[in-house]
Amino acid sequence: LLMASNRFGKSLCGAAEMAIHLTGRYPEWWEGKRFDKPIRAWAAGVTNETTRDIVQDKLIGPPGRKEEWGTGYIPAVDIGDVSPSRGIADAIDTCSIKHLSGGWSSLQFKSYERGREKWQGAALEVIWMDEECDQDIYSEALTRTNETGGIVYITFTPLKGYSTVVSRFLGLT
Repeated sequence: LLMASNRFGKSLCGAAEMAIHLTGRYPEWWEGKRFDKPIRAWAAGVTNETTRDIVQDKLIGPPGRKEEWGTGYIPAVDIGDVSPSRGIADAIDTCSIKHLSGGWSSLQFKSYERGREKWQGAALEVIWMDEECDQDIYSEALTRTNETGGIVYITFTPLKGYSTVVSRFLGLT
């Protein structure tokens, strides 16, 4: 969890960590979880549009300006195949990211507005959730990493107050 006030760089931090896991390019000082092979990952936001405008922008580069893809935290040389999202202009559904081990990580963009059901079924190594979600989606995200030993991390400002998700981290009841 990275919980702080608005405009403090939470999304930047979340994108930087996701890029490190996807590419396997860990800094020497990194003490967190490491993956020595390609991973399957989801990066999510509240709506399809905010996922595109914030999460995708910080990871890949400006939506709608393909010539600038690779200016986010994932370098252009590491971006492979890109599948566009249907029905959301300039949004990416899935893309392949070159991993240091020689294989390809898979990154899929999600949103909370699609509901818990769209979060079922997959086994993943990493999930980054940008902004607070409801407890049912957070629980579903945790379930996606159970069998892989993966991680879920979330970056947000607690605009919902002492919600169930906030209480999980702070021990508040």
